[in-house]
Parts: sequence; C-alpha cells; structure tokens
Amino acid sequence: MDNVSVIIVNYNAGPLLKRVVNSVLCLHSVSKIIVVDNGSTDQSKAEVDDLSISSSRLICIHNQENLGFAKACNIGVAHAGESEYMLFLNPDCLMQSNALETLLAFMKSSPKTGMAGPLLLNPDGTEQAGGRRAVPTPWRSFVRAFGLSKLGERWPRLFSDFLLHQKPLPDGPVEVEAISGSCMLVRREALSDVGLLDEGYFMHCEDLDWCMRFRRKGWKIMFVPAARVEHHQGTCSKARPVFVEWHKHKGMMRFYRKFFRHQYPGVLLWIVGLGVWLRFSAVAVFHGVRTFICRRTNDRC
Repeated sequence: MDNVSVIIVNYNAGPLLKRVVNSVLCLHSVSKIIVVDNGSTDQSKAEVDDLSISSSRLICIHNQENLGFAKACNIGVAHAGESEYMLFLNPDCLMQSNALETLLAFMKSSPKTGMAGPLLLNPDGTEQAGGRRAVPTPWRSFVRAFGLSKLGERWPRLFSDFLLHQKPLPDGPVEVEAISGSCMLVRREALSDVGLLDEGYFMHCEDLDWCMRFRRKGWKIMFVPAARVEHHQGTCSKARPVFVEWHKHKGMMRFYRKFFRHQYPGVLLWIVGLGVWLRFSAVAVFHGVRTFICRRTNDRC
C-alpha cells in the first residue's frame, strides 16, 4: 500500500459524499481518508460517520461551523501524519478506477513535480474548465471578461485566455501554471517546503495562490490527462450562490493584491477591482431575481 492520505472537505454534499468516500476506500494505494466536515446540516456527515465505524482508515473531523476550504484542508493535513502524498479531493469528484494510480505513478517518476491534477470531466463527458489553466493575472482576467480572448488566435501573447480546456488535449502529462483545487495530488516534501494553504481565503482562489507559491519555490505543476475525474461542480454551493460568489470575488481581489500589486500600476488594479465588484453586483442581482421568480412560480429552479 502506498502512503497516500485523501483529504475531503465536506459542506452539505448530500448523498454524493458517501459515494465518493466509498470509491476511495476501494483504492489500495490509500492509507488514510480524512473527511473534514465544515458544520454540515444535511445527512452527509452522519452517513460518513457510519462508514467510519467499519473502516479504520476513515477519519471524520467535525467542525462546529464553516471554517472555509483552506482552513479545513489544513486541518486535514494535520491529521495526515507523515503521508508521502496527499490527495485533496472535493466531495463531488468521482475518480475513475485508475485515476489515482496514474497520478501517483507520474509523481513517482518526476521528483520535481510538487502537485499533479487530472482531466476534470463534466457529467456529460466534456472537459470542464479550470482543470488546466494559466494564472489569471489582472490583464488575462480583463481579456476574458471583455471577450478579447477571441483575438488570441492572431496575438496569442497579448490576448490569450487563462482557461485552457478548449485547447487540444495533450497526449501526455504537461506542465501548467495552475490546476484545480477540486482534485490535486500533492507531494509531502513540496508541501513542507511551500507551506500550508493560505487561510486568508475562505473559498476559491486558495488553489491559485498555492500554485503560484509552488512554482516560485521551483516545484512543477503537472496536468495528467490520462487520469480522469468526473466533477459534479457546485454540489456544495448551489444552495447559497450569492454567498459563494461573494467569497469568490473577494478571494480574487486578495489574490491580485498579494501577487500583482508591485507589477501593475495602482490605477490599473483599481480599475480591475472595480470590474470585479461590478461583476459581483451583476451576479448577485441575477441570482436575486432568479430566486424571486422561482418563489413566485413555486418552481424549484
């Protein structure tokens, strides 16, 4: 058995959590599964507690409130002991039978790889955005927000999109600037070198932050397309969309200030910040109107 600890942060994932945990329990390479529950109020916490009775490899940690994704992950790391590898896995990610073994085999063959991520698939089998990406610098975010990425075919260095899922799938593992925090295999040696996730992020962008820090320390981040994971995106967040969007936009502003404030003029970051919060306002209004219409029409939406 390989020394791999799986860390799953749960917040009201519903029946899918039990399904994900059961699928990971079947993997011989996994020595420990740590489920950190962030104050769930649905049945998912109790279902996993029941599973832990019959499996000594399954550890359940109960937070009394939602502490955020980064802090919960770090709690999981503290319980992972001296595991050589840690797989950070969302409770809405179903791994294909050989996905972890494929990621693990590549990590063993590439000592300078600090983290590796799989090909993320939508339930319909199409590639999901975010599994392989460039760092969303303020300029790249501006390009994407205003649809200028269409000009990338003619001027790729200036107008390239930071999401890479529409590019041809590579034949084998390739180095990328960032992968998704929904499923990432991390080398213990690299984590010890770089440090834990930044708990200043509540949810979203902490994975981008970590990828930036890994690369600055000289660790490679690899996208491994032969490892495939089906991601039912939004399972834990669909009940509170405005709350999620608030923290997503807040996290992006923290990310910009932390890594780009010395590279971009203050006025440009101010404009980018204005754009971020205008976008949040539009999204919040959309969800508010949608909720109002659903209630008026008694539609579940």
